[in-house]
Amino acid sequence: MTSIKNIISRQILDSRGHPTVETDIILDNGIIGRASVPSGASTGKHEAHELRDDKKDFHGKSVLNAVANVNGEIFDALTGTDASDQSFIDNTMIELDGTVNKRRLGANAILSVSLAAAQAAALYYKIPLFKYLGGKTNYKMPTPMFNVINGGVHANNKLSFQEFMIIPVNINSFSEGLRKSAEVFHCLKSIINDKGLSTSVGDEGGFAPNLNSESDALDIISMAIKKAKYKLVDDFVFALDVASTEFFTKNKYTLTSEKKSLSSDQFISYLKKLTKKHPIVSIEDPMAEDDWISWSNLTTEIGNEIQIVGDDLFVTNIDRLKKGIQKKSANAILIKLNQIGTLTETIDCIELAKANRYETIISHRSGETENTFISDLSVALNCGQIKAGSLSRSDRIAKFNQLLRIEENFTSKKTIKNNRFY
Repeated sequence: MTSIKNIISRQILDSRGHPTVETDIILDNGIIGRASVPSGASTGKHEAHELRDDKKDFHGKSVLNAVANVNGEIFDALTGTDASDQSFIDNTMIELDGTVNKRRLGANAILSVSLAAAQAAALYYKIPLFKYLGGKTNYKMPTPMFNVINGGVHANNKLSFQEFMIIPVNINSFSEGLRKSAEVFHCLKSIINDKGLSTSVGDEGGFAPNLNSESDALDIISMAIKKAKYKLVDDFVFALDVASTEFFTKNKYTLTSEKKSLSSDQFISYLKKLTKKHPIVSIEDPMAEDDWISWSNLTTEIGNEIQIVGDDLFVTNIDRLKKGIQKKSANAILIKLNQIGTLTETIDCIELAKANRYETIISHRSGETENTFISDLSVALNCGQIKAGSLSRSDRIAKFNQLLRIEENFTSKKTIKNNRFY
């Protein structure tokens, strides 16, 4: 039976050494589904609420109240229910919480149970998680986006942009793309070291050298691609996570690295020039999370050429996505489970995006755990692209290794080819 017998939650540590929630769902037959919840450093103000304790432990970051909510109210509401009835489980918790953004029980508490239930049900039916979530046979591997240079709040350097990513193209398999990208990553380390810069890594495993401009970061990555004996455009293209909300103040976009303070229109021009100089095919959060007009303007100007990705703009929230679709504010969405707090709402958001020809990218958070749920989710829903960090740190590599295991299930190893930008 897939009946839930017990729910046990606990406080564990994430990749930054901060507390987070982990929950076990135990079925009548003893099967245990386990899930842990990530946490972001660069978070949109419209995200579901991450419940932290108001006490001095862990400098105020402990999650014992969220854990208590799982072991108490959520346990009482869900024990004896069917773990495979995902919609019922998630909606029960949403109603139990009773707030718009899951502030009372905590989105971290709710998500841990939501994901653990899916994991338990997949184990019960003895099928891989991606097949349980997808419920079909036509699967394709996602194209990976590797964050090889970190900036912004993810690194202690002058770069304002948060992520500088490489995307392997014209590949015959996910594993080929992973290999080529790892080769570029190690060449990049060698070049950074030869320049006398730090090869330490940021939160997401990418290098964090103290470079003078965003363009300099792309130049040094280009050198690494060449050193690895690959070519720009033919073998690799670039993606950026600008995370512009982090440096948008007083209606200006202030680039610390370049000592510039730009209006919305000036910043759009800056981004357009950057895409002309470098083979950039994707820009995430190019404008601030509530600068809707500028999002629409940028998408109108270059949205036919590159992927304009809403992260802080949409926060995996179906209502904000509907608004973006109406305003033509982007053409792609970043999907983060903990931004909304349940698996059901996440899947609904993905389906709405696809119905409106938005590209979908499954993403990790900067504060991660060893949980590989997002790897299975990206394949299950044929999302096309995945962000899981760089080619270092076991919390990132775990996601890529899981995708290697999933790829073994397929006769055809082709990555998804429905992305209209590359």
